[in-house]
Amino acid sequence: MAASQKTGKKRSATSQTGPKAKKVHLESTKSDKKRSRPITQAITQDNGSDSDQSDVEDVGDEGDEFVDEMEGVEEEEQTMQVDSAPQGPKDPNAARESHKAQKILQEQRRAAKPHSTLLVDAKKVWSLVRQKNIPATERQKHVKNLMNVIRGRVTDIVFKHDASRIVQSAVKYGGQKERDEIAAELKGKYKELAQNKYSKFLVTKLIRLCPTHRTNILFEFQSHVLRMLLHREASSVLADAFELYANAYERTILLREFYGKEAALFSLTSGSDEEKERAKKGLSGVLEGSDAERRRRILGAVKDNLITIFNNSDKGAVTHAVVHRALWEYLTAINTSPESDQEKLRREIFDSCQEVLAEMVHTKDGSRVVREFLAQGTAKDRKQILKVLKPHIERMCLDDEAQLVLFTALDVIDDTKLLAKSLVSSITAVAQKLYPTSQGRRSLLYLLVPRTRRHFTPAQIASLAETDEVRSRTSKKSPESREEEVRRAASEDLIRWVEESGETLIREPTGSLVVTEIMLFAEGDKSGATQMLLKTLASPSIPEPHPVDLPPTSRLYKSLLQGGHYNHTTNSVERVPTSSWDTSVFASEFVTVVGRKQTVAMCVGNGNGAFLVAELCEALIRGDVESGRKSVKEWFAASDVSEQVEAGEAKGKKILLEKLALL
Repeated sequence: MAASQKTGKKRSATSQTGPKAKKVHLESTKSDKKRSRPITQAITQDNGSDSDQSDVEDVGDEGDEFVDEMEGVEEEEQTMQVDSAPQGPKDPNAARESHKAQKILQEQRRAAKPHSTLLVDAKKVWSLVRQKNIPATERQKHVKNLMNVIRGRVTDIVFKHDASRIVQSAVKYGGQKERDEIAAELKGKYKELAQNKYSKFLVTKLIRLCPTHRTNILFEFQSHVLRMLLHREASSVLADAFELYANAYERTILLREFYGKEAALFSLTSGSDEEKERAKKGLSGVLEGSDAERRRRILGAVKDNLITIFNNSDKGAVTHAVVHRALWEYLTAINTSPESDQEKLRREIFDSCQEVLAEMVHTKDGSRVVREFLAQGTAKDRKQILKVLKPHIERMCLDDEAQLVLFTALDVIDDTKLLAKSLVSSITAVAQKLYPTSQGRRSLLYLLVPRTRRHFTPAQIASLAETDEVRSRTSKKSPESREEEVRRAASEDLIRWVEESGETLIREPTGSLVVTEIMLFAEGDKSGATQMLLKTLASPSIPEPHPVDLPPTSRLYKSLLQGGHYNHTTNSVERVPTSSWDTSVFASEFVTVVGRKQTVAMCVGNGNGAFLVAELCEALIRGDVESGRKSVKEWFAASDVSEQVEAGEAKGKKILLEKLALL
């Protein structure tokens, strides 16, 4: 039992989840790029997916201990067998002799293993290479010694779980010369390496760190890509290569097998320059100049290969960008086919992948595919897509590419009752979780102010506009009426959210920004939210600092008094319709709720209060609120107040005095 406990402790100390392994992982992967995470994947500790070579590699840094452990388990079992045998008179030297015999047996077993001497020598140097706190010059010295041990023997040991990590360390810590030397020695073995549980991480490292060998490595995968995508180990190697490291030309190498055997006649390594350029264009280049029959055969091959992937969705290949690119190229090719064939081809591929669309939305091409299905689909198709996506809406709102699918759904679906029930309510229900991030804020604001340049980049707007031409043919409602109905569906929940959490929200820059848009553009009864905002100015429950002293919060109140946002191009305020937000009503409520004491106090400090009160005066004048103008004028007419304002250090006191004079 004591031996068992000791072994258990050792395993825990060197396991993947142990403190030591976690620390090493963080140090080794902090600069590595990661593949985009599928929105269907459960959120866990961000230690990467199966493709994270550093995570497994660094756990494997304890590879020699792992071997010792397993041999220790064998020893323990043998000891337990001896202990369980019938016991005679105890011999004090029996246990000692038994351990000696077992140790000799272990050494014999080690010596009998292939390349045992090489592994022993390599591990001795490896233990020096992988030290964390040593100078770079000393580490390079150890790397050269390690290369001297394994040079010419890499292929003999690289498939062994602990020896593979020795080679990985040589690649990780070595210079470009050592990396290229290892890459050259493994030539012809990369397919087999990629399919191995341990050596697959070495392949990914070489693809990343040896750009001069990358093309040749990918060529070794040709004619095996589809099988490798469905292979448990090799799939992540192809996914990392395509999404993270390959250039446009190298990606065509991985995509080529999707086009079928006939397309393979266009060689990427030989032939005319014109043929190579056409090959770089992907499927469109392969189809260029083809007659109708050849085009039909190639598109049929692409469809069959994609359906093979979709029918094996449990293998995980559906989540990879290389599959999404092939599918997007296929849909693009369909759009240039004869009109009589387009609907049939699109229907066939949609029916085969509609259940796995949620696995695609996290990549650029996958997002474009799902948006194309939404734009081109029937009302029934769109309803089915929403049904598939609904369990993942919160995650989609927080993903740059996936959220574009939600925005397109809001743009093209005519059934706004379905939208309100399935999509809009799901977004507004998690507003508190969304607003702190830029992606989450965009998801909230698209419900109110879609495609505004204040919150969406030109690239995002251009990407969303790609489906506008199709929408004009497949949707019956005008964009304006649909936007209005979506805004109305979202308004009630968002206004209630501001009313309940507004005092906290407006103290944050991100919260202030969202609250401003909700108050200006949402439709419905905002009286409760208005009272909350003004009471926060009058007597905030969080005393320090006062909201008016926070620049983002001060801008919020100023925008509400202006009735819109200031446009720096036209040097004017773009005011929203009074049906959405009435500045005169807000200004009148301001005077009533905030009162004399707080309003005057804003103007005598050195904050932004003077600008805010000046805007209040402007709103009262513009709205011709006679009672409010009279009250504010009386507040500042007293000699002691006017003297305090003039003698104070408020930045906007000059503008304030001008506005007060107009009252």
